[in-house]
Formats: sequence, structure tokens, C-alpha cells
Amino acid sequence: MGTDYVHGYTPAETRRLTDQAQTLADLLHGGTTYPPGSRVLEAGCGVGAQTVQLVTRSPGIDLVSVDISEESLARAKARVAAVAPEASVDFRHADLRDLPEQEFDHVFVCFVLEHLADPHAALVALRRLVKPGGTITAIEGDHQSAFFHPRSTAAQAVIDCLVDLQAEAGGDSLIGRRLQPLLKDAGYADVRAHPCTVYADETLPHLVDGFTRKTFIAMVESVRERALAAGMRTPAEWAQGIRDLEKSAESGGTFHYTFFKAVGGT
Repeated sequence: MGTDYVHGYTPAETRRLTDQAQTLADLLHGGTTYPPGSRVLEAGCGVGAQTVQLVTRSPGIDLVSVDISEESLARAKARVAAVAPEASVDFRHADLRDLPEQEFDHVFVCFVLEHLADPHAALVALRRLVKPGGTITAIEGDHQSAFFHPRSTAAQAVIDCLVDLQAEAGGDSLIGRRLQPLLKDAGYADVRAHPCTVYADETLPHLVDGFTRKTFIAMVESVRERALAAGMRTPAEWAQGIRDLEKSAESGGTFHYTFFKAVGGT
């Protein structure tokens, strides 16, 4: 079910995911809480950045968090143990296609579908695990929603490298825009989606640092070696693109990006 994780399993990527989760916590998790005692499946927990948000915002839930990477699971366990040691989390090493037939009140999937070759099949498989009257919440980004000032074709070119490399790996970094039809086609009922927009300029220094620099630019930088090895850009062209992109995080610069959040029922 999975694809090659284009950003890599590195300490730098772990830091980026942590920064992203902390910076965007209210934006992405706002309105998402589950009653105590609810059985919740986190499909693709990664290093636990979103797991922490789930257990701290919905204390008392019975959370099952699965991931295909044992290394990521180990980091997730350590993270939750340090931040929320009282939380009830059952971490499991598993593929989304091969989860045992159990019933959950809710499913939460964040930044996972973009990396799957067949997100429709994954959503169908997850639907079988949701109790009647339960819900699924899916959150994804859309890299073509990024625009910034000063405008730069060199900066746009390095972003396009990320989009193209993820597509070559079998994923879709533009998947956010199609969450609603994806969930509907997978059989979920009353699917509602809405945009979650991030805008950063010098009057919002926490977003400039936490999102523009440490989340988005860091994400683009994570594919540098792959892009150069594939001949997509020269080292000089890559460096120029990143320098231009960094101007959006300086005084006078601005940066915009849109995530999409969809909720469906069974």
C-alpha cells in the first residue's frame, strides 16, 4: 500500500514533522475531538507528531496507532511516553491493507494518503473498520497551493521538483484538492471538506519560523539529493531556488499554503 517516502527517514525529517505538528496544531486539529472511551484508529502515525495532538486534545480515548515503519513507531512511542505518559496508545507495526477486522468509532489519517499509490483502496479498507455512525477525518496538503512574495521562477522550480519526485514515487502531493471526492468514492457518507490556510509574514514570526522555514522550505530541501541525482536541477540552480524561497521568510516577504481537511461518516 505504501510508496517510497520521498522526504526520507532522517533526524531532520523527524524535526520537520514535529515543528509542523506544533505550529499547525490549532489549524489542523481545531474542531477534532473524540469523547473519552472512544476507540480511535490513527492510520499512519509516523513519528508520533500527530499522535501527541490526538491524545492531548482528546484525553481518555483508546487510541490504536499503526505505521509501516518500525523506526518511526519507536520514535512515536518515545514521543508519547515523554509528553503524555498517561495516554492509552496501542502502537502496531502494520500495513493499512492488512489491519485486523476490528471496529473503531473514528479513524484519523493525516499526511498519509499523499504517499500511497492507491489512496482509494486504502480508504475503502479503512471504511470496513469504522462502526456504523462513526467517522473518518483526513488531512492533506496541496503543494501547488503554495505562493509567495517575492515571486521567483527558480524557487517555483525547486518546489516542482518535490511535486514531480513524489509523483514518480507513486504518491500525489496535490491530493488535498481531491479529498472530498476521494472519500465519497470510497463509500463514506456526507463528506464535507474545507481549506485550512496558512499565511505568514513578518507580523507572524511564529509562522514564518515554524511553517515557512522549518516546515515548507525544510520539506523542499529534503529532496535535494534526489533532485540533483535525477538531473532535475544543477547544484547552482537548486541553491538559487532555495535562496529565493528563503526571501519569503525575510522582512518584506510573504508565504501562503493551503491544507484540506475532510470528514466523512459511515
